[in-house]
Amino acid sequence: MHGMSLTLSLHKSIAEIDAAEWDACAGGQNPFVSYAFLSAVEDSGSAGPRTGWLPQHAALRDAAGTLVACAPLYAKSHSYGEYVFDHAWADAFERAGGQYYPKLQCAVPFSPVPGPRLLVREGAADAPGLRAALAGALAQACDQLGLSSAHVTFCTEAEWTMLGEAGWLRRMNLQFHWRNEGYASFEAFLGALASRKRKAIRKERERATEGLDIRALRGAEITPAQWDQFFRFYRSTTDRKWGQAYLTRRFFHLLGERLGDAMVLIWAEQAGQPVAAALNLIGGDTLYGRNWGATIDRPFLHFEMCYYRAIDFAIEAKLARVEAGAQGQHKISRGYLPVPTYSAHWIAHPGLRRAVADFLARERPAVEHEIAELAEEASPFRKDNGA
Repeated sequence: MHGMSLTLSLHKSIAEIDAAEWDACAGGQNPFVSYAFLSAVEDSGSAGPRTGWLPQHAALRDAAGTLVACAPLYAKSHSYGEYVFDHAWADAFERAGGQYYPKLQCAVPFSPVPGPRLLVREGAADAPGLRAALAGALAQACDQLGLSSAHVTFCTEAEWTMLGEAGWLRRMNLQFHWRNEGYASFEAFLGALASRKRKAIRKERERATEGLDIRALRGAEITPAQWDQFFRFYRSTTDRKWGQAYLTRRFFHLLGERLGDAMVLIWAEQAGQPVAAALNLIGGDTLYGRNWGATIDRPFLHFEMCYYRAIDFAIEAKLARVEAGAQGQHKISRGYLPVPTYSAHWIAHPGLRRAVADFLARERPAVEHEIAELAEEASPFRKDNGA
């Protein structure tokens, strides 16, 4: 394999892998694949038997025992907390007498955040070869363990292309991201929008912020009491939307301890009492919006906390992008434009593989068309030099 002796091992806890070795492969650009984030998810009990995310982290070592590639990997008995929906595949396979679960999931739990998944040691002589070797090892592990499938979700476009060349089935979806075109201020960003959109956003911000004190807290500025309060906000959102509260109170505390300055909390108070907050993580050049919650019901507060304040912060910190999570065509009119997201799927059973390949052959052009159409028809940006 790959012209050198490589050994794959699967690990039931990220604690079995040295943190510095993992991070030498993960790099410093995307906090979600860092040892700090993934260990916080596990150590807090958020990913584990309680939620059905059983760690099987893949480690590829050379003959000298050096970790040359790794991947965040989980055995799963369901399809929740992934945001790339394969329930229909599972239903079809099980109706036909197959067993879809457990499956292997190469992903960041509960985080629909694009980024690298097949992590290769920085400075490795043959990074593409190692990535391909790791992909081959995952498919092999899937077959050897007798599992139906392996899934690499929210990977990079380069990984997606390589996995397709290696025989994986390729899927495309979309998210809405904001791009910083070198704006000097939020007002400068508004100046790039059509006047109707500009006025609407100004009105939304006025209504959302009336009587509130809103500020961005970073790293050590966030107190343990504020993390406790944020957990209550998070629970209020999951309870209201009938979602499952995968993340524990301890998870947020561990993030604060382990990720330090990469953590940004947009914090709102009314008459000295906390009423809303939104959690963000900073990567190399990107602000990633994650969870939010509020104890007051106010129009446009969600947009203010999660979208507009994120743009404010990104402009001030000179970040290139804001990625504010999954779903939400309502983000377009607020300057967040559609971009493709990528996943790849190894299906062991020939019949299921054919059916999924056929489905994806129809789905992918439809997604490409939707991205192009939304970018053209719904974009809030000025079409010309006028208003």
